[in-house]
Amino acid sequence: MNRRERPLLVVITGPTASGKTSLAIDVARRLGCEIISADSRQIFRDLPVGTAAPTATELTAVLHHLVGTLKLDDYYSASCFESDALALLPGIFDRSGGYAVVCGGSMMYVDALVNGIDEMPTVSADVRDKVARLASEQGAEGLLALLEICDPDYYAEVDHANIKRVIHALEITMEAGTPYSSLRTGRRTAREFDIVKVAIEMPREELFDRINRRVDNMIAGGMIEEARRVYDRRDLNSLNTVGYKELFAWLDGKMDFDTAVARIKKNTRVYAKKQLTWLRRDPSVFRLPAPVSADDVIRIISRRASPTAQS
Repeated sequence: MNRRERPLLVVITGPTASGKTSLAIDVARRLGCEIISADSRQIFRDLPVGTAAPTATELTAVLHHLVGTLKLDDYYSASCFESDALALLPGIFDRSGGYAVVCGGSMMYVDALVNGIDEMPTVSADVRDKVARLASEQGAEGLLALLEICDPDYYAEVDHANIKRVIHALEITMEAGTPYSSLRTGRRTAREFDIVKVAIEMPREELFDRINRRVDNMIAGGMIEEARRVYDRRDLNSLNTVGYKELFAWLDGKMDFDTAVARIKKNTRVYAKKQLTWLRRDPSVFRLPAPVSADDVIRIISRRASPTAQS
């Protein structure tokens, strides 16, 4: 591709198991650029199987950033991702003639990079420890009760089953000394690069079949051994995710193995539905029916992303 006067960020997204990684690699190779991973779990080390991280071969094919770079007990957020990705992009654009690819299905990460995120205080270790102790001692019920007192507006809108968001809101509220909801402006931040977002779509039955088969492949490929290795650290937020939670429950004797695997498949399908809902709300995404090739994406880039147009 020709060097661009105004850089272009190509976002490859879509539900889990839809084939984002292979498509992103093909597109990046065509553009001669590097990939930034927008996956909230692949960024942690020691979890390559259960997070479906790019393989060694894939990492060799194209330089990837933000894959396997953090320890399991490191703090990370969408705000951290926005900051890290924005710091990486100028160098990637410079080395590639003005192109970069972001690949991932962590929609809050993608949204933070594309639209910007409200400035929030850095959460101290002391505050994180306090909220973690509350979660350990009182569970989700105690977290939600405190959130209702501290920030009734956010309590009214947050998904009460999404405990990670509840914890995040409590941490910010406690650190800032003001309700989390009062710090959210919803303003979009202007970027100094153009953006094209592409999502892979396929019939739901096909997607669910791919999810089920991928879980089976993960189990056969070493996910059980992976879960055993990190079992003694199972209370960490990085491990509070689909796949590990169910295997930890099995290792704890709370369910049998077949039930655990079935739960992983079911909960992964639920997660995919949430990703699809998020994508449906974003009119700027080009939805391409599977199978999607690099040629399909390059055609969109050529047709939709003129050097002076902002996506």
